[in-house]
Amino acid sequence: MTYLELVNDVLTRLRETNVSTVSETTYSALVGKFVNDAKRQIEDSYTWNVLNQTITVTTAANTSSYSLTGSGQKFRIAEALNTTSNIVLGNIAVSDMNRRLSFGTPATGIPSDYCFNGSDSSNDTKVDLYPIPDGVYTLKFDVTVPQANLTSDGTSVKVLDYLVAQSAYARCLIERGEDGGTASSEAYALFRGMLSDAIAMESTRYPEDNFVAI
Repeated sequence: MTYLELVNDVLTRLRETNVSTVSETTYSALVGKFVNDAKRQIEDSYTWNVLNQTITVTTAANTSSYSLTGSGQKFRIAEALNTTSNIVLGNIAVSDMNRRLSFGTPATGIPSDYCFNGSDSSNDTKVDLYPIPDGVYTLKFDVTVPQANLTSDGTSVKVLDYLVAQSAYARCLIERGEDGGTASSEAYALFRGMLSDAIAMESTRYPEDNFVAI
């Protein structure tokens, strides 16, 4: 569903008039806020396949710090590879990296370890590498990155739209109070059950996942 379709789906559940744009009324704009809140909660609940991507970093000689372009600040990392040298990069502590880069003369060579360290002007996370690359290497970081907040009517949500709609509906019921229809607690309990089922179903495709029902 698009952002506008999600808002109208929730408005219909609330027995409210549909709108032609999310910002058409103050209430539809509020529903839009709840849609984004719901989307964010669902994204944070699991490493959804639809949010997975690979960020490629190409090193340069004698440069230890690189940006993970497009990662933002709320990502999860599954694995980091040096595909030029066919090795898995180790994720080490920032303190360990600081000592390696600061004590004596840092080693140069094939990068085999990394740590997250700060962000760039675009608010993307940066990584430090060790040994400091002595040439050009291709590094691949497999990450799960949440979708940006929905702002345009025609933008489609990436995570399961029916979960977003149910969670946003429950949030609207909490905000407006009971009105003779479904209680907010019932609507939220239904959402939690639907979310648990969706996670259980997706986790069957990934043997590395250890799913626990919520």
